[in-house]
Amino acid sequence: MNQDPHQQIKRSWEANARAWTEAVRSGSIVSRSLATNAAILQALSEPEIKRVLDLGCGEGWLTRALSSRGIEVIGVDFSAQLIELARAEGGGTFHHCSYSELIAAPKTVGSNFEAIVCNFSLLEKDILELLKSVRSVLVPPGMLVIQTVHPLSEIRQNQYCDGWRTETFTGFGVGFTEAMPWYFRTLSSWVSLLRGSGYCIDKVHEPVHPNTGEPLSLLLVAYSEHHQG
Repeated sequence: MNQDPHQQIKRSWEANARAWTEAVRSGSIVSRSLATNAAILQALSEPEIKRVLDLGCGEGWLTRALSSRGIEVIGVDFSAQLIELARAEGGGTFHHCSYSELIAAPKTVGSNFEAIVCNFSLLEKDILELLKSVRSVLVPPGMLVIQTVHPLSEIRQNQYCDGWRTETFTGFGVGFTEAMPWYFRTLSSWVSLLRGSGYCIDKVHEPVHPNTGEPLSLLLVAYSEHHQG
């Protein structure tokens, strides 16, 4: 890419913060309403979890949903506007913090988390150091839940290989003014990434469209220590 993708991602979220918030809160993102919202909540309800770090919390819907279930949740995002909108809505504790700041000092947003959740929020190419760093704020066995784009969704449009893609937010509603680059990973790349950052995959879920059976996301549950699910 000709421009710095990190800066493009940051610019996109700042430009689209209000449009994204409206899309999430109005339920206009079909895949979320159909399956992926419920899937991430289910993944975090199976074990008895009391304290969660929502990494890349956006406007805060997941933080609020988990908090309503009696879980203590800290939401973190690098977009100042999204954090402002999350705080205005309430329902959790929110911190404006970049991933580079978390790598340097992960405990600035808290510690003793039983789980870290990344719900469609790992968009950059280089996230190995981030995942390694946040392990230090987990208490054993240290659960990590990642929901991301399903690898099969890219086969129709691109070769099945790691690389940058572009999200135009088409179909998400009105008000989106800035496209966003994001880094696509194959399933084997996700496995290698988690292994390299010190996690062991325990479960793999593939939420599907209730009518077509099309996979809507890939959901990975991993632990920083050996765990029998």
